[in-house]
Amino acid sequence: MKEKVCKIDESQKAYASLFHCAHIIFPWLDPTELASISSTCKTLNSIAKSITTARISDASRTFENLPIPFVNTVDDQPYAYFNYTPTQTLAFNPSFSGRQPWGGNRVTRPGLFVDTVVVRDACGCGCERCDVELECPCREMSAPELSRECGPSCKCELECGNRLTQKGIDVKVKIVKDERKGWGLFSNQVIKQGNFVCEYAGELLTTKEARLRQQTYDKLAQGGKFFPALLVVREHLPSGNACMRINIDATRVGNFARFINHSCDGGNLSTVLVRSSGALLPRLCFFASKDILEGEELTFSYGDIRLNKKGLQCFCGSSCCVGILPSEQT
Repeated sequence: MKEKVCKIDESQKAYASLFHCAHIIFPWLDPTELASISSTCKTLNSIAKSITTARISDASRTFENLPIPFVNTVDDQPYAYFNYTPTQTLAFNPSFSGRQPWGGNRVTRPGLFVDTVVVRDACGCGCERCDVELECPCREMSAPELSRECGPSCKCELECGNRLTQKGIDVKVKIVKDERKGWGLFSNQVIKQGNFVCEYAGELLTTKEARLRQQTYDKLAQGGKFFPALLVVREHLPSGNACMRINIDATRVGNFARFINHSCDGGNLSTVLVRSSGALLPRLCFFASKDILEGEELTFSYGDIRLNKKGLQCFCGSSCCVGILPSEQT
């Protein structure tokens, strides 16, 4: 009898160890793997469901100040799977080269969102705190579409009033599935005109790499089930004779801005290039171009270049819709 009890105790310990490991391993699995392993037994199924529920409740993996839920009443896809970064990251950054845990209890939110590409010995302000009323050399505006903020070279900390776009989001949004457009970003509160919404985060690519990826994405997109999120931004230099090209790919690694759909009428978001002192490249940030109602979809114009006649169909529904999403030969 004692031997039998001993064997049962060892078996229970083995199961307990297995389920403990499941809580650690499951957050690293992709949706297909998670669904497959959840069918093995009721306990693992329960753990897998808790992971899925956590993923649905927050696309940002706790990287952002507020949770960003998925809402889908169209099909059985509970959420979109991708690696998350709250700001720009270098392509093939080891931190994002593999898997990223999602749905567990691990909190990975960083303390300060700043550009990873920094100019050494760059000049920054010596202000301890830059309020709106105070003069700061970093506050100068060179153009309506370019804003300057304090950055890595400045003495001030994150609480500085001139780091508006570096503190994460402070507006509630949600990711909603549409039958024709797929996933889209919607407001979950009233957003006043001029409010900062988010930046477009993803991998920074060279132009060569961007062109190679776009060729692959174009082929995959023909099936109608693949939606790339490669954005090309051009910053015109003060001389007006040249511009800097910035390639941001949020297809594999990005933030919730990757779900913002195009609107041929310009949408309700304006784009502003924000350059921080000490940062080599500017960041593309979105601001509300008008008052936005709760439940309204957030959209902007992808651009006016339409060289690809076989481009993806546009479903923006605006009165000036041209029927094809903007695209260009990258």
